[in-house]
Amino acid sequence: MTAAATAQLRPYPASPPGPIDSIAATIAREDGDSLRLRFELVGNLQQVAVPRRRAARMADGLWAHTCCEAFIGIPGSPAYREFNFSPSGEWAIYDFDDYRIRRHDECAVPTPRISVTHEAGRLILDASIDAKAVTHGSPLQLGLTTVVEALDGTLSYWALRHPGARPDFHLRDAFTLTLP
Repeated sequence: MTAAATAQLRPYPASPPGPIDSIAATIAREDGDSLRLRFELVGNLQQVAVPRRRAARMADGLWAHTCCEAFIGIPGSPAYREFNFSPSGEWAIYDFDDYRIRRHDECAVPTPRISVTHEAGRLILDASIDAKAVTHGSPLQLGLTTVVEALDGTLSYWALRHPGARPDFHLRDAFTLTLP
């Protein structure tokens, strides 16, 4: 059985206008509890700094450039896991015990699979997360986000919800999507 949800990400209200017009995110929990995510960015992609393709590997600082993200927790627990997916094929996974309190032990989880498709005015990033990397519990509470870097270096921040006075994807009030 597959459970799925689709939502529109919204730019942070104080972000300057950028080259992206809309971002849709779809997440599906598949048999075996693996997750599939799809981020669809629509707009003037010629003005977006899209990281060039590289070998799939763990890399820090992906959020400082064009990057899609998923924050996953379960109700009643302050702990959560952050996934970063770059169009380059690079990825990062971080565990947190509470708001921005990062666990520094190694996340020994299978490598996410990332594929990217460029179409006219559209960039689609698909990511698959092995069940061993998914936070165990049900339902899952998710914050789906994207950072978009324009060619001039300007960043815009997209999320399901922006509950803070500044863009902050770690705020638990931003984990507004529930997946059974």
